[in-house]
Amino acid sequence: MTGLTRRGALASGAALIGSSAIPLIGARAADLDVPTKDVAPPNFKPESGASLRVLRPAKFVDPDEVYFRANTKKFTEQTGIEVRVDFVGWEDLRPQTAVAANTGAGPDIIIGWGSDPQIYADKLIPMNDLADYLGAKYGGWHELALLYSRRWHSKDWLAIPMGGSGGASVYRKSWMNEAGFDRIPDDHANFLKMAEKLHKNGHPVGFALGHAVGDGNGFANWMLWSHGAALTDEAGKVSLDSKETIAALKFAKELYPFMVPGTLSWGDPSNNKAFVSGDISLTFNGVSIYFALKNSPDPKLQAIAADTYHQLEPFGTAKRPPQTALVVNAMAFKHTKYPNAAKEYLRFMMEAPQYAPWLANCLGYWSNPLKAYGKMAFWDGDPKLKPYIDVMDTPYYDAYRGPITAQSSTVAANYTLVDMFASVATGNATPEAAVKQAAKQAARYLKG
Repeated sequence: MTGLTRRGALASGAALIGSSAIPLIGARAADLDVPTKDVAPPNFKPESGASLRVLRPAKFVDPDEVYFRANTKKFTEQTGIEVRVDFVGWEDLRPQTAVAANTGAGPDIIIGWGSDPQIYADKLIPMNDLADYLGAKYGGWHELALLYSRRWHSKDWLAIPMGGSGGASVYRKSWMNEAGFDRIPDDHANFLKMAEKLHKNGHPVGFALGHAVGDGNGFANWMLWSHGAALTDEAGKVSLDSKETIAALKFAKELYPFMVPGTLSWGDPSNNKAFVSGDISLTFNGVSIYFALKNSPDPKLQAIAADTYHQLEPFGTAKRPPQTALVVNAMAFKHTKYPNAAKEYLRFMMEAPQYAPWLANCLGYWSNPLKAYGKMAFWDGDPKLKPYIDVMDTPYYDAYRGPITAQSSTVAANYTLVDMFASVATGNATPEAAVKQAAKQAARYLKG
């Protein structure tokens, strides 16, 4: 990063992540890439005089908002239904969702986090007709969409999953090669050796150990699942206090010295900025880091993009990639005066002429829940995107291995696992003490 100071890089990174000046790759009639079946849509006849308010997470890549707003405007032009879309910070979304649900007022549609529909199941409009139509037309739903958006072990749809942000390994290839590795090792022992060598070379790794909705929970889950541990058993009983969890905690303690300082206070944008600034060589993240670098007008940042590669998160002892996705789930609340208009809006937004350009221009940041969208040509245009294609094709979820319920969502929302790992990594608790405290806390949340 010759000629680019750390402060300048941080400023550039912040601007890239949030700026409306990011050049877009163009729609390219991307909907034509999507294989579909000829299925008649449900007749959601919108109510006379309908208007809608939509609440959703703030963007991390600019086209997310640009195309979402453009598609919404297109819906209004075609239907006459006015739609107000509010983008809110990730940490603010759950509190605002709770207020709307508990007061029976506010947004008609909230595009909330993965398991949130389980919390508000009795307050939501059923989505079976819309979900069945979309699945039939677009090749079926990925496994994680089925897990999060339907009542547990039923076919009752509570929400429409719009996408999932995966957390692949994002790394600087030249620094990895300099450390003597061609790729990120899949086993824990060699992963630690790699992290130690990178740190020795002045290129530490960085993973969120703070209250970051996506990155903090994602890293904690990876450490659990890659060691064969799980929050609960199949019946929903807390199974955290196990030799596998103890091994994961000891691993976190060994890894922590090779991480960049400050990860205990990281929010979701933090690892993006640290990577762009050159402070870290490796993290787990969605495509937003690469997107920002690749679309930067700065040649120095474009050079970092060329050196940036992605890989599935290390397997450890797992048989399938031990990762999940931060899913965004569209919920229509019963307090809306316009349930048909709400469903018609969601149908419109998920159809190929709207959804495909949104997905393609975000480079798959919110990766597709419907299988047909994984066959779009843009995925083949850049091989570096491959780890993000099917991030929702996974058996792992926040409450793995137990039922997804209203109570199971609160464990992730309260960062129980993140705090457990942070306390051991920093030496503030022993693995044995930390796991017992976390298990006790999780059991209390799961009882409601």
